[in-house]
Amino acid sequence: MATSNLAKAVTHEDQHAAKVFDLSKTTLRELNQALHDASEGSNHTNWEIINPKGSHAVAVGVELPLQIDVRGSVGYYCAGMNQNSTITVHGSAGPGVAENMMSGTVVVKGDASQYAGATGRGGLLVIEGNASSRCGISMKGIDIVVRGNVGHMSAFMAQSGNLVIMGDAGDALGDSIYEARLFVRGSVKSLGADCIEKEMRPEHIEILQGLLDRAGVTDAKPQDFKRYGSARTLYNFNIDNADAY
Repeated sequence: MATSNLAKAVTHEDQHAAKVFDLSKTTLRELNQALHDASEGSNHTNWEIINPKGSHAVAVGVELPLQIDVRGSVGYYCAGMNQNSTITVHGSAGPGVAENMMSGTVVVKGDASQYAGATGRGGLLVIEGNASSRCGISMKGIDIVVRGNVGHMSAFMAQSGNLVIMGDAGDALGDSIYEARLFVRGSVKSLGADCIEKEMRPEHIEILQGLLDRAGVTDAKPQDFKRYGSARTLYNFNIDNADAY
């Protein structure tokens, strides 16, 4: 990036202050390149992004343990493939927030659109509002905590990890689920194929309490939730279950 563009994009140069990128003055490509170029051990670990104005792919593929605050709402795939960083969206997020996330923490202060946390392999995604359809689709180890409701087909083909829903769940929750754990405090409109309610044992109370603590939730108790998971009837083909495949 040219020096003149850097001067426009980064409004704080103090090594102990947050680096502030203004997306009304610089391009998204320049922002993401700067995040990728950040040096390990640098004093610049705090970043602030202003005027995102619904931009897509904000702060994708970040690998270092940075603290990134996005001041506004974002479009598609914000924080996708995140590793190690803590990314907070002070607004709402479009489809695919934290998609294929590996580690770190992503917090959405508002609502999230479709397939939040899709295929996520690790880390923690917290949605303080509601999540739309297919939240946690094909999750592979990510932990997701939704303070509000989730839409239909959430946790479809979820393989591992935990999805915590403090509100209600829409149709076909956990359809074709594998070994992910689903915890729901509210009502479930319907369960998907091979998803059933399961016993809430002491080890699940402990797991859920840990997730609530990590998400900063203080107004809910694990005992208020029900657990759902796989009935394991679709692991091997059986002609009696043909309609469910």
